[in-house]
Amino acid sequence: MSRRPICFYYGDGRLPELTRYVRVVLQPDFYRPAELRYLAAQDVQTLGYLSLSEDQGPPAPWQRQERNPDWGGAFVHVDHPLWVSHVVGQAKQAIAQGFAGLFLDTLNVELTFPEDVPHLLTLVAAIREEAEPAYLLANRGFGMLPRLAEIVDGIVFESFSARWTDQGYAPWPPDVLEFHAQIAEQLLQLELDLYSLDYADSQGLTDFAERRARQFGLQSSVSDRALSRT
Repeated sequence: MSRRPICFYYGDGRLPELTRYVRVVLQPDFYRPAELRYLAAQDVQTLGYLSLSEDQGPPAPWQRQERNPDWGGAFVHVDHPLWVSHVVGQAKQAIAQGFAGLFLDTLNVELTFPEDVPHLLTLVAAIREEAEPAYLLANRGFGMLPRLAEIVDGIVFESFSARWTDQGYAPWPPDVLEFHAQIAEQLLQLELDLYSLDYADSQGLTDFAERRARQFGLQSSVSDRALSRT
């Protein structure tokens, strides 16, 4: 049986289900080294989640006053030396734990604090240096292209076709779909693994997202808002 390209799963356990994928993105705190070794033995590449511009932890000197309205995490000063040390330390710990790579999230600082774009690139490069030869998968980060493409191995286009809102799951309106299509066409010029991550709660919306991903050369993954499916 052929395996699916990727799974984003933020729960714990479910090791047999995870073996159906080539790559899996997991929360590092939820998996022990023995479980990661089991997945590696099944030829599954495990990627540990890592947030680069938001902090869900207790108050810290690198945090800004502003918070993410969707998830509640504090935005950070990306270039704060203690934040850089904290994130690079998390990356090294995940690799030492047994992860084969890292999933770099919260990279869209061009939408919130555009002055941090060069600092975020510096942070990604520092992770690359410490984690080599680990696989690095970036979530969006379009404001850092094309330089980002020289540092990472793959890019995920989150919410490429379908998203979650306060009113439920829905496709993007036509103008946003067209804008996303233009970005996808640019991504195809890069020598990277390309994925889409969409959110759906019906077969019809799932089929739409998967079909559109194939149309634009993206390997598709569809899940719920909490990324609780395998």
